[in-house]
Amino acid sequence: MSDPRVKQLFDGMKDAMDKAIEHANHEFSKIRAGKAHPSMLDAVKVDYYGQLVPLHQVGNVGTSDAKTITVQPWEKNMLQAIEKGITVANLGLNPSNDGNIVRVILPPLTEERRRDIVKKVKAESENAKIALRNIRKDLNEAVKKLQKEGLPEDEAKLAEQQVQKNTDAYIKKIDELLVAKEAEVMHV
Repeated sequence: MSDPRVKQLFDGMKDAMDKAIEHANHEFSKIRAGKAHPSMLDAVKVDYYGQLVPLHQVGNVGTSDAKTITVQPWEKNMLQAIEKGITVANLGLNPSNDGNIVRVILPPLTEERRRDIVKKVKAESENAKIALRNIRKDLNEAVKKLQKEGLPEDEAKLAEQQVQKNTDAYIKKIDELLVAKEAEVMHV
């Protein structure tokens, strides 16, 4: 493809599709797979002197082992607020504190819960595929517009074929992420 307008479209497409993969990866990382990870508490908001703020702004979130997330508050008087924030976030987790630190011990996953998580993972992967297909649609429309503005028909057809090839490659990446996450979730 020699037309610089087409090359510019493909550069934009690559960036958009990379962001879709990145977003899917981020969403997958938030889905619990049996191992404790600080990002599991990203959705938690804590009442900090009347203001709801993200948990990581009131304490250091980490893991002490594969089943335990710890929150070391910057201020000791935030222990109850942190516990309440985790409980209210409705993540199915029960925090406890020892006067210095909040611990969240992850309960073992049941088979039924693992299947529910896999459904959620599949839904996230489908959302990513929809995003990729929307990018493909937008790009094909842009190529058609360029064709009306004088892009040769054979170059437009080549561009559309390349768009499909790239879309297929990115969908394959999503499928690979899905398979890996499913295996991680189902591993006991």
